[in-house]
Amino acid sequence: MTLLKNIKLVRISTVAFFIDTQLSAQIKMTISAGAVVSVIASESSLNRPIDSCQYFSIDIPRQIRPIKDLIALLKLWRLFRNQGFDIVHSTTPKAGLLSAIAGRLSGVPIRVHTFTGQPWVTLKGIKRHTAKLSDKLIGILSTACYADSYSQKNFLVSEKLVQADKLFVIGQGSLAGVDINRFNPDLFNLASRYAIKEDLGIAKNAVVLLFVGRIVRDKGVVELVEAFNSVITKNSNVYLLFVGPLELSKEDLGIIVGSSVEEKIKFVGYTDFPEKYMAVSDVLCIPSYREGFGTVVIEAAAMGLPAVGSNIYGLSDAIVNGKTGILVEPRSSKELEEALFYIITDGESRMRLGNCARQRVVDDFSSEFVNKDVVKEYVKLLAQTRDN
Repeated sequence: MTLLKNIKLVRISTVAFFIDTQLSAQIKMTISAGAVVSVIASESSLNRPIDSCQYFSIDIPRQIRPIKDLIALLKLWRLFRNQGFDIVHSTTPKAGLLSAIAGRLSGVPIRVHTFTGQPWVTLKGIKRHTAKLSDKLIGILSTACYADSYSQKNFLVSEKLVQADKLFVIGQGSLAGVDINRFNPDLFNLASRYAIKEDLGIAKNAVVLLFVGRIVRDKGVVELVEAFNSVITKNSNVYLLFVGPLELSKEDLGIIVGSSVEEKIKFVGYTDFPEKYMAVSDVLCIPSYREGFGTVVIEAAAMGLPAVGSNIYGLSDAIVNGKTGILVEPRSSKELEEALFYIITDGESRMRLGNCARQRVVDDFSSEFVNKDVVKEYVKLLAQTRDN
């Protein structure tokens, strides 16, 4: 496949972690299509280098840092001008803004940004206004924009941040789909699942609720612990497993240190192999206040897990309410508790939801399908540019 033969393309993210965990397979697909691909992020290198891909380190602050932002902008402008990229494709807010400006100033013909959620949704005052303005500038300066779900597209259009005819969704949504060969429950037999549970100190026959992601307030983790505290009084054979960097104290989460409930809550930190913990879990919990499509939802779904999540844009596309999981009101620990208790106690429904979730991923969200569609989008944009 040489649809992008000799096309110079650069993918930009504020942090390399995003490239490592979300975009690596997509970049490899683009390279296989003939493109000459580079990557830009803040860290000195990628955790997992990509063959035939050049890496550039430019410090792009996540927060507003006027001087550092200006320095990053100048470095991006100089790099874009010197490299002569045909396509600049950004993901994450700050990288999107700076690369859109630098791309326009340096004359990059195709400037693309993918929106994966709006941090400003939970902000107030000047910070909210500034972040919204940033998204609007990205929409104005980009050649084309993509949302990772249809509900997010509708939200961005309704907020008048991006014009409807300039904002698209690839396939059924998601950023890069799921590797269904990697996220496959058949790779873990019963013995290996029991061994993982034993290592975690979880009973073999226990029901396991799983959270994957940064453990911060915006992810609804405080409400999750509160709901779990109520669930455990009705069913003691339940555990809550947190996978991801812990950025709150146990006290902030509402966990009473030394209590019997604390013993039922496990923290394993960040992992490169979330599927290992999905294999021993029964339900994914994602009660976020804001979220994009939610890659972790379809990764867990590929492992046969139903999800209980907030009824917000993004997640309302990733979770089909009543078919692949249950949607609840955001910030409501009571609704969350009721949904979790139902799915814990009704094993037949839990199995049905999980099976439907797995089939939906296979049908609509295979990374191979999604990434091929991304290549087709590049080809379409290149053709439009030549026609103009």
